[in-house]
Amino acid sequence: MSPAIRSFGIIGLGKMGADLALNAIGKGFAVVGLDLHAVPDELTRAGLKSAADVAGLAALLPQPRLIFLYVPAGPPVDALLAQLATALSPGDIIADGGNSYWGDSIRRHARTKQHGIHFIDAGTSGGPSGARDGACFMVGGDAEPVAMIEPILRKLAVEGGYVNAGPAGAGHFVKLVHNGIEFGMLQAIGEGMDLLVHYRDTLPIADVLQCWEHGSVIRSWLIELMEKLYRQQGRLDSVPDYVEDTGEVNWLVDDALHMEVPIPVITQSVIQLVASREGRREASRAVAMMRHGFGGHPYGANAGVARERHTGRVGGFIPAGPVGAAP
Repeated sequence: MSPAIRSFGIIGLGKMGADLALNAIGKGFAVVGLDLHAVPDELTRAGLKSAADVAGLAALLPQPRLIFLYVPAGPPVDALLAQLATALSPGDIIADGGNSYWGDSIRRHARTKQHGIHFIDAGTSGGPSGARDGACFMVGGDAEPVAMIEPILRKLAVEGGYVNAGPAGAGHFVKLVHNGIEFGMLQAIGEGMDLLVHYRDTLPIADVLQCWEHGSVIRSWLIELMEKLYRQQGRLDSVPDYVEDTGEVNWLVDDALHMEVPIPVITQSVIQLVASREGRREASRAVAMMRHGFGGHPYGANAGVARERHTGRVGGFIPAGPVGAAP
């Protein structure tokens, strides 16, 4: 029986990684962190040990090592896996908590397995506040390493916020579908806000949203965020109507075409998001508000996010069947 893991590393101490580290330290775990930038003082004061590089991170962790990745999808993940392959030992575990494409995760699972290292795709939802206070984890990977990290993820998750979705790739696929549903919900709420704003008489919109939070069929965290942010801003046109995104749901639309599964609402939500970059729409402002509220996503155009949209997926769709190791 494998020993219980009480310490682990996190590479990528941005919005999600930093808050997850604080969550873990508060639950009694020892956390070693690594980031391209200086480790925030808050993390150091909380007890996080910082490492200067991947080799240093590995040296500070007992075996079997567990390392979470919270870095942008795409080439950064592959670059880290190449470094970790030389620093880790057989039996160690890498869990990618970012928004990587599920097909890339299947390939990475096969590649790391050649080194005897376990790769788990751990889709994470809830935004920075969830990472800090209780996240939602959707996990894919081999049964043994998943069982080893499940107790950790359950402690870091909100009650009920953990699912073992299946083999490699399943966690990130489920998270991708989740993101597609999220886009559809954001678009519907945004369009509803557009209608409320354009009613013939002035409506108490914040109060309407507050009412919807109590007992209505559409009550949700997104409605709560919309009400909170609308009260803070006072109107929709106080924020840009340009909605930025990292492009994950574009992958889902492409996957749906390969799978011959019609997803018109999710597809249209992506099209409307792209359209926000060309014209002025109140719905786009509302979507931008909610995305800022739950994930800290930037208002307006952002070069870093746009770059990730174009580089986040390394490979393409993988049809059903066995997958060999990536070259």
